[in-house]
Amino acid sequence: MRPFVSLSLRRAASSPPPRYLSTASLAGSRLRCALRLPPPSSAKHQSRAREQHRRFNKHLQVRTFYTRNMAKRDPSTQSNYDAWVTRHTTVNFEVDFESQALKGSVVLELESRTDSQSREVVLDSSYVDVRSVKVGGSAAQFAIKERTGPLGSPLHVEVPQGAPRGETLRLEMEVATTSKCSALQWLTPAQTSNKKAPFMFSQCQAIHNRSLFPCQDTPDVKSTYDFNIRSPYVVVASGVPATAADEAQQGEGGLYRFVQKVPIPSYLFALASGDIATARIGPRSVVATGPNELEQCRWELQEDMPKFMDVVERLVFPYRWGEYNVLVLPPSFPYGGMENPIFTFATPTIISGDRENVEVIAHELSHSWSGNLVTSCSWEHYWLNEGWTMYLERRIMAAIRGPAYFDFSAVIGWKHLEDTVQQFGADHVFTQLCVPHDGIDPDDAFSTVPYEKGFHMVWYLDRLVGRDNFDRFIPHYFEKYTNKSLDSYDFKDTFLAFFARPEYAHLADKLAGIDWEGRFYSRGLPPKPDFDTSMIDVCYALAEKWKDPSFTPSPSDVSSWTANQKLVLLGALQDAPEALAPDRSQRLAAAYGLDPERTRNVELLSAYYLVALRSRDAAAYAGVADLLGRVGRMKYVRPLFRELGKADRELALRTFERNRDFYHPICRAMVEKDLGLAGQE
Repeated sequence: MRPFVSLSLRRAASSPPPRYLSTASLAGSRLRCALRLPPPSSAKHQSRAREQHRRFNKHLQVRTFYTRNMAKRDPSTQSNYDAWVTRHTTVNFEVDFESQALKGSVVLELESRTDSQSREVVLDSSYVDVRSVKVGGSAAQFAIKERTGPLGSPLHVEVPQGAPRGETLRLEMEVATTSKCSALQWLTPAQTSNKKAPFMFSQCQAIHNRSLFPCQDTPDVKSTYDFNIRSPYVVVASGVPATAADEAQQGEGGLYRFVQKVPIPSYLFALASGDIATARIGPRSVVATGPNELEQCRWELQEDMPKFMDVVERLVFPYRWGEYNVLVLPPSFPYGGMENPIFTFATPTIISGDRENVEVIAHELSHSWSGNLVTSCSWEHYWLNEGWTMYLERRIMAAIRGPAYFDFSAVIGWKHLEDTVQQFGADHVFTQLCVPHDGIDPDDAFSTVPYEKGFHMVWYLDRLVGRDNFDRFIPHYFEKYTNKSLDSYDFKDTFLAFFARPEYAHLADKLAGIDWEGRFYSRGLPPKPDFDTSMIDVCYALAEKWKDPSFTPSPSDVSSWTANQKLVLLGALQDAPEALAPDRSQRLAAAYGLDPERTRNVELLSAYYLVALRSRDAAAYAGVADLLGRVGRMKYVRPLFRELGKADRELALRTFERNRDFYHPICRAMVEKDLGLAGQE
């Protein structure tokens, strides 16, 4: 790969978030400690070490760093987790398909973090029916306070005597979800593939667990779990099945038990229930899905799953969750995948019949280290989850498909990042790596920025210190923060401390030159690397030919290409100064097999439809509307609705209304905002 050309970053147009307090002297002290080298053995080395310290100290004196109140670092929770912290959670739920609700009890084991000074427990809650609360086995006084926007209505539970520091309090709640629960989607039998049984699944990221049961809904708190779930249909959950060695088996009376011994944050709590069958796809893995889709899913995943695991275990350290399974959900699932432990929840759009979209699984598997074991303490530092995961995903795919694939995938990601920055505006706060979250819904800030800008932060550091050196840092970082949560400054300190070791003394000047503040808070695009374009030049060359109206396309143009190379071509055509004429858009689809009759790959189909919509090719509008009724993944749904709204707003509105109940509540809310419908009756 070509070297990374590092360009200087401008300072952010505005100051960092006000809740970050300027502590230059504190940060300087912390960093000087982190960079202190052990005493070298020779006078020559001692002199060089003193010079390095002098340069570092001079560097620190002229810089301003920002830190947070470490007691409570997450503004997206109303819980008082600085006073009480959840250590274990037991969930006893019945899945009631008739009333479309989860009903039962939840027990939180809370450790006191004060010396009996806190006389109440405050938990996040959103539209949950709380029927009773017990503390230590006795009925407790509780109140649900006024709702605060997306953060919900906190549950206050009285603990009159408090508890000494370190003592555990048992808090039991009888609860039921309501029709306003934003974490669950319920499908009728008619909405499933074989039409035989209903289906239910959860999606708790970012702050939707609080709509299932009151909890400390923050990634800064991790808890072990016991699941006891009663359902008339098969259940999977984010725990290891306690009733069988390799898959969930129905216990007596339809009771399914799962155990999660690795502490996880609330957003990784997951349940699904329905007509689910399983097939093995590796020594430690099964795929679970509807019986009609099982063989297709097994074929799509079985070849690469063991390879993915082998590569990432060598890159970081051995997998620590026991099993890694994949649940392929019905098509209304709003994301590409959700990294729920033990069972990744995945979109059916990865089942394309060509094994071209399995990178989603490489991504979600990587989350088993970045995000699940090592977790950002709040959504403000979400790049620590997703930026690292994009980096690990690309390392996995490059190991399997060749070194050039790393840059090839990064170029595609850069295009997605450019699109997002253009959509928000280059000066929008949501284009920062670290985004202030006071008073906002984390879902509103969700975009490719933490993924791709975060990736470029990690890749920048990789290039800065050199791949071999960075590969030694990777397991150190993940080992240090296993089962913990951290913020961007914890990461910074860890990185600098690691490379302050004597063997990395030659990197001192490079480390001193890192503009951490600029990297964290600058808006817009980061410096653009000098990508290795060996796999992508041919795509751009073909895109250039399409600028000539006399160019005649042929299937042979792309016969040897991967699906991702076709995506690059389509992205280039979408970004061309002039849109294709409608008839040229139709010839594009015909020559390269981009219509729904000839491809099952939704990634390709949606990318082609974006080109067709920009071309105002009315012949494609019906296909767009049809796809929007079959796929609920927001990666496709949101841009297609935005572009369809520009081309034919009436059709866009009709299509949305027709499929409103098909979409997951999270997706539905975001499309309403995209179409300007939010807040309307």
